[in-house]
Amino acid sequence: MNASAPSSAADSRSTEQRVIDFVTGFTIETTPGAWEELADYREMLRPGTTVAVTFLPGSDFADTVKTAKRLKDEGFNPAPHFAARSIPSEQAFADYLTRLQGEVGIHEVVCLAGAVDTPLDSSMALLETGLFEKHGIEKIGVAGHPEGSPDIPDEAVKQALKWKNDLAERSDAEFYVATQFVFESKPIIAWDKAIQAEGNRLPVHIGVPGLATLKTLITHAKHCGIGPSMNFLLKQARNVTKLMVVNAPDRLVLALANYKAEDPDCGIVKMHLYPLGGMRRSAAWAYAVQDGEFALKKDGKGFELTREID
Repeated sequence: MNASAPSSAADSRSTEQRVIDFVTGFTIETTPGAWEELADYREMLRPGTTVAVTFLPGSDFADTVKTAKRLKDEGFNPAPHFAARSIPSEQAFADYLTRLQGEVGIHEVVCLAGAVDTPLDSSMALLETGLFEKHGIEKIGVAGHPEGSPDIPDEAVKQALKWKNDLAERSDAEFYVATQFVFESKPIIAWDKAIQAEGNRLPVHIGVPGLATLKTLITHAKHCGIGPSMNFLLKQARNVTKLMVVNAPDRLVLALANYKAEDPDCGIVKMHLYPLGGMRRSAAWAYAVQDGEFALKKDGKGFELTREID
């Protein structure tokens, strides 16, 4: 017993450090127009954090610019979304970039297809113009689909990722894969292994849901077309007493942290946090984990914070 105790303690510390390493440097997102609603991002986020600014169908691009400027002025790295199907033309795309660089000065974007039909019907239509690079963009996130896409056949998704890998080889910009939020680790790990085997070499920023009630998670999952892992939520929802309990993504984070540490071929490098239940609480949770203020659960499948958050 005595001989095994040090090993057990060391294993525990190692697992905790894996989690810390995985969460450290997390990115997060906000919505266009949030600049009107929030007093100061610095009340919730630490300096230098990368904050994606979503591009919602029907929103005014002026709100994206104002939100990005607010973030930049407060010491953050804004990464605006460009949703191809919400951009009416290549000229409008160029104008958006010109305005962002003139009023804000950005170096990172996330390029997605979006959900509205326009002449620019895919993220590849934006990427192949070369306008991101021409406007000084140094880092580009492109969409990854761990659970498939409701709008694109699986084979087309595979071909698109190969195309993006090929483009990344020719581009001066640094590319990475940004995914929708997920709930279960096993299918995500299987997806990552599959795309690596198929030739993906772009680092993956995996989407993780922030602190939210089960009811909120289900609502967002349905709205965003989340696939098979919806079953994971619906099984829990059979117990109606759990619907309004706030859920933390500790089990998912722990499993992914272990995968990243144990598999040298793991393509997942970073956590992107979706603050579905509010930015303040989700960010506070992530910073507590990053600071090591948590303890592993006895079942070894998750962890709990050792400090209270608002």
